[in-house]
Amino acid sequence: MVSLSTLSSPTDQDPQAVVWLEHFFSDAIADAASDIHLEPFEQVLRVRVRIDGQLQERTSPSAHLKDRIISRIKVLSRMDISEKRLPQDGRLRWVLKAKTIDMRVSCLPTLHGEKLVLRIQNFSSQQLNLQDLGYEPQQLANLLEALQRPNGLVLITGPTGSGKTMTLYSCLQYLNASRLNISTVEDPCEIVLAGINQVNVNDKAGLGFAQTLRAMLRQDPDVIMVGEIRDSETADVAVKAAQTGHLVLSTLHTNDAPSSLNRLHHLGLADFNIASSVALICAQRLVRKLCDHCKRPLSGESRFTPVGCKHCTHGYKGRVGIHQVLPMTAELQSLLLAGTDVLRIAAHAQQSGVLSLREAGMLKAREGITSHEEVWAATSV
Repeated sequence: MVSLSTLSSPTDQDPQAVVWLEHFFSDAIADAASDIHLEPFEQVLRVRVRIDGQLQERTSPSAHLKDRIISRIKVLSRMDISEKRLPQDGRLRWVLKAKTIDMRVSCLPTLHGEKLVLRIQNFSSQQLNLQDLGYEPQQLANLLEALQRPNGLVLITGPTGSGKTMTLYSCLQYLNASRLNISTVEDPCEIVLAGINQVNVNDKAGLGFAQTLRAMLRQDPDVIMVGEIRDSETADVAVKAAQTGHLVLSTLHTNDAPSSLNRLHHLGLADFNIASSVALICAQRLVRKLCDHCKRPLSGESRFTPVGCKHCTHGYKGRVGIHQVLPMTAELQSLLLAGTDVLRIAAHAQQSGVLSLREAGMLKAREGITSHEEVWAATSV
């Protein structure tokens, strides 16, 4: 990984591109952007940043800098600048006011040139606090109880961009202690945590999730984190690890917590293995928070509306998680073993007091943390 600061000296061959990147990266990080999109079109390089989940357009650089900026980022990310026909991935590191910012870079050939998307990994161990992620008190208690178990499978589910990575790493930070041997297998490692053994998968070298998991099980682990369960082989090894005395944390891409049980079934796991291994499933979304400086209560209603001011963007500033936390109870195990479909499992969860994503979001809307419109946009039920 190359540091931007080490390659931006006054003698650099392309000072204009370097200066533009210096200013642009500084502004993007100051605005708390999570992603940067550089999109080449015939006459212009469109520049957009994602802030609080929304893409916002920024001023484009001069047309003559378009290709030079793309090449500069590829050099910093250790990509092959001569290869313009195939997708590439890389990473770069930039130092801002003595703080190191890591960026994951993806390059994709398009009709008018190479599009770059940079994911800003602006995390620190101090931010990884479960209490700050938006859990309701009972939800947090259920999650902490599952994390304190010596074995079992804890799943965090949701679409891309729903905050699963932050939740997983916050769980790891909560567990991080010298008495535990904690290992992770990821694609790629997004946050470096001191005291935890982290492994990047390398499919080209034959080091996939399942192969790494098997090797980890010979390393006397207490806690294992799998970045994502994406195939039946990984699911099988993860479940067997959870059944043989290990706490396993991982993610799935499902819409809600009950659907995750169905997803595991479709990955080829037997219902009795799912029932005996899963400890807890947490589905989540991220919603924008109302700006504390300008939000306005609606007369006669228990909700607030965004206004907009100099401190925010259209009335919103920052994001918070809404969660559906489903612990594996004896009743739920019985339903699984009886072959109950996911709709009946979801109905049982609701009758047992498990909040749906929308219900959890509406609690935050009534507290003035977010708006009804944000909750409805982020949830289906």
